[in-house]
Amino acid sequence: EAPPPPRFVDRMSNLKELCSGLPLDPMPSNRGRDPSVPHAPARTPNLTPEEERLALRNALRYFPPSHHNILAAEFAQELRQYGHIYMYRFCPLIHMRAYPIDQYPCRTRQAASIMLMIMNNLDHAVAQFPQELVTYGGNGQVFSNWAQFRLVMYYLSEMTEEQTLVMYSGHPAGLFPSLPSSPRAIITNGMVIPNYSSREQYEKMFALGVSMYGQMTAGSYCYIGPQGIVHGTMLTVLNAGRRYLGSDDLRGRVLVTSGLGGMSGAQAKAAVIAGCVGVIAEVDEVPLRKRHEQGWLMEVTSDIEHCIQRISTCVFRLCDLSDRPSDFVFYREAKRSKAPLSLGYHGNVVDLWERLLTEYERTGELLVDLGSDQTSLHNPFSGGYYPAQLSLHQANQLMATDPARFKTVVHESLCRQVAAINKLSEAGMFFWDYGNAFLLEAQRAGAEVEKEGGGATEFRYPSYVQHIMGDIFSLGFGPFRWVCTSGDPRDLTLTDDIAATVLEEISANVTERVRQQYNDNIRWIREAGKHRMVVGSQARILYSDQKGRVCIALAINQAIADRRVSAPVVISRDHHDVSGTDSPFRETSNVYDGSAFCADMAVQNFVGDAFRGATWVSLHNGGGVGWGEVMNGGFGLLLDGTEEAAKRASLMLNWDVSNGVARRCWSGNSNAYETIQRTMEEQRQLRVTMPYPVQDEDVLDRALQG
Repeated sequence: EAPPPPRFVDRMSNLKELCSGLPLDPMPSNRGRDPSVPHAPARTPNLTPEEERLALRNALRYFPPSHHNILAAEFAQELRQYGHIYMYRFCPLIHMRAYPIDQYPCRTRQAASIMLMIMNNLDHAVAQFPQELVTYGGNGQVFSNWAQFRLVMYYLSEMTEEQTLVMYSGHPAGLFPSLPSSPRAIITNGMVIPNYSSREQYEKMFALGVSMYGQMTAGSYCYIGPQGIVHGTMLTVLNAGRRYLGSDDLRGRVLVTSGLGGMSGAQAKAAVIAGCVGVIAEVDEVPLRKRHEQGWLMEVTSDIEHCIQRISTCVFRLCDLSDRPSDFVFYREAKRSKAPLSLGYHGNVVDLWERLLTEYERTGELLVDLGSDQTSLHNPFSGGYYPAQLSLHQANQLMATDPARFKTVVHESLCRQVAAINKLSEAGMFFWDYGNAFLLEAQRAGAEVEKEGGGATEFRYPSYVQHIMGDIFSLGFGPFRWVCTSGDPRDLTLTDDIAATVLEEISANVTERVRQQYNDNIRWIREAGKHRMVVGSQARILYSDQKGRVCIALAINQAIADRRVSAPVVISRDHHDVSGTDSPFRETSNVYDGSAFCADMAVQNFVGDAFRGATWVSLHNGGGVGWGEVMNGGFGLLLDGTEEAAKRASLMLNWDVSNGVARRCWSGNSNAYETIQRTMEEQRQLRVTMPYPVQDEDVLDRALQG
């Protein structure tokens, strides 16, 4: 017999009430937007009158007709005022956070683990725009509206281990019969017919409530706060120093970049851990102050001259001072001052780049060694990028009232930014694209970023995958993470120690190149606790290869079985990984066999994880570089101390890495070739098709000339 329709009461007091379904009898009062939290900019979907009717009709489908008169008017107002129907009336009053797993009213711990991860994504300390259900990136949605959130929580509370929750771009299609070995949730976001996967079509489809941009770990319920990107950013900066500066000792070296909102908020912390001076521009004071209060940002200034002066007193330059005696005192002071620093500049990064250029042209001093950008340029015209010509308030107004003009202003700003970066690079600064579509959008704006003779995925500057992280992916290393569902910091400390011990044991028997990666991650995990990186759930991330991931998972699972860890642990990863993402301008930008624009790897990964033991799996259009530019997938797997969990983890994690290494091997990457060869020697059931390289290029010339 089917359960009765869910009912609810107005005041939220506990998780049981939260999981009771849609609050209809009575409905909660409509409190509108909470002025105490940041909010997403208004969207401009440019719907026709008929499309507005369709959006309203679609939203009302979640409610019985007896409620339509009340809800239709307020939903129409939301649509016209904000460009989307978020259903603010149904935003819960409960403190949104990752509660200990045993507090969730569920029939299975697998479902409870998903609920925990969802609530963490919407925690006000974690989410960028919590009331719009945006976790990070400006438009990375967990759900499209609050009715979907409530229904999902209800379904998960009712779910058995013979059911699977099916999610269509934020919409819960329902619980469907399945096997105990099946995933408990299958999530797809933005699965649009390719010819219709344009930015303009997306705005309409999102406003209609029929599709959603889940970023990477927002719509897959796997975000762990900015810590998730701190480690990857630290590794990127360290390896940039090795490649561009010839050293991983970055004391006194300066990195200039932008963005302190969602994932970009990690840059300040990563710079300090890497040992350099990080100067990060941010136009919005709210995230800047948030990072400062969290202790991730050491100093804040809105005075660009103070910013330049502060950089000057932190850097150390080796140069001939014989003809510049007046500068001796400055250089002597600078030589002593090589302490790490994270400095937040409250202002536009374009102004900062241009001021750095002016300083170089005036004094001959290049104050910046490394440069990048982490503004949300996958979303350039809806709040992801703020042009230098306008204040934050002016930009938000213009993007809502005159989108075409705003687009023009963004393009002008990008051209100014690139012009300054180009001149500083010619003077000796090293710049890379951080996979946020900076160079792609700059190219579309008409900026000078073309690479002479370059391929379709190459620009004047490399992406960080092409020059820095791509080889790491090809070795099988990527962002592996776990969440202690007890919420107990002691469990996190113990799992940190387990992971470090596992890596130390493995690193004794690997090649020198692989050992360097292990050493970076051992250092990271041994020092992780002191860096105050936990925001939201008790979670940790490190970069590991296939063997390391499997061994860490099995060791943690055994610790749960032995009751050394007090509750189950969710393991996951960023979609930005060895196998999880096909993205020609980021994760697969160093694939040069013509397949960079193919998405078989990400789709195969999603399917393969599903039948090898994942607790939930997801597949997304968009993420990182933007809608229509990427296909990516991820997973969550609950370790509960059982032999079944160990079997699932081993089988699934081995596949989750080998899939991507095999693809990269086939594309011609020598690191991936060696890595998959070693893996086949260790796993006799693994058989990978290996490429034969063309050794004599004259063979091709003769064949084509003939």
